[in-house]
Amino acid sequence: MKNFIKIGSALAIALGLSLGFGSSVSADQQKNQVLDRIEHKNRMVWGTKADTSLMGLMNIKTGKVEGFDVDVAKEVTRRINPQAKTEFVQVTSGTRIPLLINNNIDAIIATMSITPERAKTVDFSKPYFNAGQSLMVKKGSDIKNISDVNNRKVTVLGVQGSTSVEEVKEKAPKARVLALSDYATALSALKAGQGDVLTTDSGILAGMAKDDTSLKLVGGNFTNEPYGIAIEKNNPKLVKKVNQAIDAMQKDGTYARLMKKWFSDVPGMDWKEMAKL
Repeated sequence: MKNFIKIGSALAIALGLSLGFGSSVSADQQKNQVLDRIEHKNRMVWGTKADTSLMGLMNIKTGKVEGFDVDVAKEVTRRINPQAKTEFVQVTSGTRIPLLINNNIDAIIATMSITPERAKTVDFSKPYFNAGQSLMVKKGSDIKNISDVNNRKVTVLGVQGSTSVEEVKEKAPKARVLALSDYATALSALKAGQGDVLTTDSGILAGMAKDDTSLKLVGGNFTNEPYGIAIEKNNPKLVKKVNQAIDAMQKDGTYARLMKKWFSDVPGMDWKEMAKL
């Protein structure tokens, strides 16, 4: 069986149940059901992205998704239940929580920032990736950090509707901000010289810089928005086991090894510093 599963009609079911359809089950009845399922079936199903370089990207040759998120998921699964197989379901930002709530997946590891709003719907593990908003420029740029961006001569590129656009307006109010339709367009604009710097989440920028030697990250993160593993509420035992797995990975050097594997070649990114959770 392939370790990557595509969900079609299940999404419609998930969305329907998230709106209140289907039978109701009490919180006590649901408590720790996900861990029980993982231990009983000897498999753990993760929701992950397949379009984010370095974090989770589909390898068209093998048909499998690869990246830091994927490797962390495999390690966490092994440490929770050594007999369990790790399986993956492709998710997007819009589908991941409904699929989790409908039990199509056991956990989400998909560049998901820990936020108070999301924590109302799901429970999070401790941070497993020190993400935050960062900056990317073309090599040779004079911009070194967010302070250099705060200049009327600087044009910052971002994506419409993203929190990063609003954040950079606060951090660098003098700069001109140009919000484009998507990251592909914004990246093309940066390379064409239509802007001086591109800003968004550091995990996304790392993938862009890795794939293009003319680009580099600068200044580190200027916000703190770490990624967490999301788990359906009422599963405290699973949250505890996931946190213990993350701690163990740090202690035995596995976490640093994975950081080096995926991010040591990203221009301007200090993977050793990022490995310090």
